[in-house]
Amino acid sequence: MVEKKENELTRTFICIEFQDEVIKEIARVQEVLENQKFHGKITELENLHLTLKFLGEINNATLEKVKEKLKKIELNAFEAHLGEIGTFSFRGNPRIVWCKVCGKEVWDLQSAVDGCLAEIFQKEQRFMSHLTIARIKYPKDKKRFAEYVRRIKCKKIKFKVEKFFLKKSELKPNGPIYTTIEEYNLK
Repeated sequence: MVEKKENELTRTFICIEFQDEVIKEIARVQEVLENQKFHGKITELENLHLTLKFLGEINNATLEKVKEKLKKIELNAFEAHLGEIGTFSFRGNPRIVWCKVCGKEVWDLQSAVDGCLAEIFQKEQRFMSHLTIARIKYPKDKKRFAEYVRRIKCKKIKFKVEKFFLKKSELKPNGPIYTTIEEYNLK
């Protein structure tokens, strides 16, 4: 058995994942997006998630505290749905293409995560319920690209959220690898 060192750091986040029907719809949207020329990277389908809270690199003692605190969240399973497609921009350049994830309970879950970890981590300042479809380095025509993205329609697929996850993120040259550390069932 490999012993974990106390000061070993693990890059972590808390998220919800999506059912096959949602992933298929996002794959369709990604195909439409690829019709518009840009330099960047489409999110791998196996990496699609909604980040409730990014914890960054934490040591093993903190990781154990997080695992225990997350077990105390007692919320009911709920239904959410996909919403509009949009972009986050930096200095006028589209950088992230996202799909909104709608449902009041998503916000309730994020708030519960924030609340139970408040002794360890600062609360989220700008949570937006979304999943990242693509990361853009630069489009050939930024204005036309942003307009194109806004015109993409996503089916308002409803899906059940019955659990959330604590994940490890390893950054690799070909993209991140996410591994489940722990999963938490909703009632």
